[in-house]
Amino acid sequence: MTFSEIKKKAQGITFLLLAPWLLLNPASADPDYRIVKIATTTSTENSGLTRYLLPEVEKDTGFQYQTIAAGTGKALQIGRAGDVDVVMVHAKSSELEFVKQGYGVDRTEFMYNDFVIVGPSRAEGGIDFSGMSSVVEIFQNIQDNQVLFVSRGDDSGTHKKELQIWAMAGTLPDGIWYREVGQGMGKTLQIAGELGAYTLTDRGTWLFTQERSSLEIVFEGDPELFNQYSVMAVNPDRHDINYPGAKALIAWLSGDKGQRMINEFRIDGEQLFNANARAGN
Repeated sequence: MTFSEIKKKAQGITFLLLAPWLLLNPASADPDYRIVKIATTTSTENSGLTRYLLPEVEKDTGFQYQTIAAGTGKALQIGRAGDVDVVMVHAKSSELEFVKQGYGVDRTEFMYNDFVIVGPSRAEGGIDFSGMSSVVEIFQNIQDNQVLFVSRGDDSGTHKKELQIWAMAGTLPDGIWYREVGQGMGKTLQIAGELGAYTLTDRGTWLFTQERSSLEIVFEGDPELFNQYSVMAVNPDRHDINYPGAKALIAWLSGDKGQRMINEFRIDGEQLFNANARAGN
């Protein structure tokens, strides 16, 4: 066993020994030790999921969790710098590279939803997408007609998925019809609504914001729009992070209560995320 493995194992044992005492005596714990910082995607923040889950996580673990909402690319960058203890993101290839480079450990897939394309309705002058069965066809049609499309343009998981779809369509979007705004999902949806444009969004944020939007879902259901979320700790061998607090969050999200609460999170009766905890993927 290497020194780093011994160190991580010792930290885990320490947490297991202290956790019951911390739950009974949270005020006695070192305040700095109890604070755990999470870099999370804007979609989990904008949808209200983190505000729904974290009070229960804190009650059950004795730790205090603070979130920094950012696109996946930025969240991983913050993790590389050691400025947070945990990252919660949704871009598998970037996550695996993060782990491969030694910045992340204990990567655990814990929930999913899907992406949808929203835009103006037919009545509002939108394109007729009927008969199209793939998101690639939709993107090709948007470019062929050069109708307004708003891109997050922020290196987020959603932006990465959008660029992947353009690549599958064999094109690079360019021109005045394509607007990169460098914003989170909520703001991007707002801008798209104001412009009467199309955009790609995660379903969770859309459901949370749709009542304030003039847009509607114009395409959904393609398997290419599957959207997996993962959580992982920043490598404690690289940075002085709160590894027990990070492990506690990962265990809670992938445990019975966390998985149940994720499935129970709804807006107007519609489920926003689906639990599917799997470690080591």
